[in-house]
Amino acid sequence: MAQAAFAPEPAPQSPDPTSHWPESSGQPQGSAGRPTGPSFDVLRWHDEPWTAQLALDLLPETNGPKVEVLSGSVIVTPHAGIDHQSVERELPYLLHRAARRAGYWVYPEINLISGKDLYIPDIAVLRSSGGGRAAIDIRQAVLLGEIVSPGNRRKDVIDRPREYAAAGVPFFLRVDLRNRVPTLALYELADGEYRPTAAAAAGTTFVMTQPFAFSVDPAELLDEAAPLGEEAPAEQGEPGEGERTAGEVDVER
Repeated sequence: MAQAAFAPEPAPQSPDPTSHWPESSGQPQGSAGRPTGPSFDVLRWHDEPWTAQLALDLLPETNGPKVEVLSGSVIVTPHAGIDHQSVERELPYLLHRAARRAGYWVYPEINLISGKDLYIPDIAVLRSSGGGRAAIDIRQAVLLGEIVSPGNRRKDVIDRPREYAAAGVPFFLRVDLRNRVPTLALYELADGEYRPTAAAAAGTTFVMTQPFAFSVDPAELLDEAAPLGEEAPAEQGEPGEGERTAGEVDVER
């Protein structure tokens, strides 16, 4: 899954500071002609490095693509495929039932603040409830999980584990769906790196004892395959394979 990294252009110099944000834009405007409420329009004029708190303050909440902050840049990741969504529906539900018995809380896709960075892991196991909050400090996480996307393997397999390890998250869970054969692998932090402690593929049982007891056959996490010939056709005007829309930069394919 490709990512779009927004590198906003500096606002052009103009004798009329309101010229960038006409009244017809529909955005609440301050004295400088810029939106005063959360808006993605801010990506057009904010030319300073981004932080997690800035993103939470200036960008609107969305049920659409993930909006994260890494090393001063805003990273937008489109929704993953249906298999990814199936696992993200089933696995947090099953994990949460087991985690509550051990006093932990499980959430899919929550905002985690790590210094100036903002992460949205596919799965987060927290030491305490996140109820009522917009974001949680990463130090509250006892386990973070990523479901590997076909076009984003480097992020899910290399980059995120490295970043979570650097933040001191004790456990990392990876779900790989290659060839529609789900595989779960659990890693424990030791000497600053994650080391494997448990793994299993579909048709066998994944068993972990830390940070809490949990077991599942990975095959249970995927929906049955869609009937052949029911794929939705691409709409006209969508970018073709290898093309990018304006303002997007491929980070990893």
